[in-house]
Amino acid sequence: MPLIRNPVLWGWDYFTNTVTAVGSVPEAPEVQSGRPAVRRIGTADLRAALVAGAHDFGASRTDVIAVCLIYPLIGLAFARLAFGYGVLQLLFPLAAGFALVGPFAAIGLYEMSRRRERGEDVTWIDALEIRHSPQFGAILKLGLLLAGIFLLWLVAAQAIYDLTLGPKLPVSVAAFADAVFTTRAGWALIVVGVGVGFLFAVLVLSISVVAFPMLLDREDITAETAITTSIRAVRTNKRVMALWGLIVAAGLVIGSIPLLVGLIVVMPVIGHATWHLYRRVVPR
Repeated sequence: MPLIRNPVLWGWDYFTNTVTAVGSVPEAPEVQSGRPAVRRIGTADLRAALVAGAHDFGASRTDVIAVCLIYPLIGLAFARLAFGYGVLQLLFPLAAGFALVGPFAAIGLYEMSRRRERGEDVTWIDALEIRHSPQFGAILKLGLLLAGIFLLWLVAAQAIYDLTLGPKLPVSVAAFADAVFTTRAGWALIVVGVGVGFLFAVLVLSISVVAFPMLLDREDITAETAITTSIRAVRTNKRVMALWGLIVAAGLVIGSIPLLVGLIVVMPVIGHATWHLYRRVVPR
């Protein structure tokens, strides 16, 4: 009888395998055996991608907002979970970790940009059409990988809390904030947590920055090929992709400040821009 593994163990295996892949994929943009090529890009390409993303948002603003209303609702649900089930210490990891599944959450936006690029009229219904994509299975597989990484991040965040301020749970928001910002253990929590979270973010950026758009765009590749192409894209454009990661992180922070409402604008612009970034990195 086959062993059914839990998501954390499954995600851990993918995590370790992917980390190995990040280190082993060649840096040169040339590829072998017909695999997708990768271009070198500059900061001008990031600006152009963001401008194109903003244009896509403006062209379908009402429909995109209808799609993206789910993002602040998910964030508020996370907050309710943290306050209602005694996991206050995971409130920030839950909010920050949403960025780890963001590339999958934005899949409908990529589809809208893809259709608009082809000159089609686009509505919010088209964001749901990915379920008919020939690559839907591969897209779901990659999405489950990101979900597994997200779960691993929460496990790591809880472990960091236990080693610093824990294992006793915080009794209130005020007490928790005081412990985090006024004690040595709290500062250790911040430093270690930010450092570990950065590693998770780099991993997700590496394996997904162009992977999801590529799977939507091309029927002749597998999820594994999309991941390795994404890794090569990052290795070929280290500084530019690092800047892109900072732009995405800053946008998500800014969008989260007014009770997450800003995500209704930030997420679609970044999502659409990611499609156009893919177009600039991976030649047709």
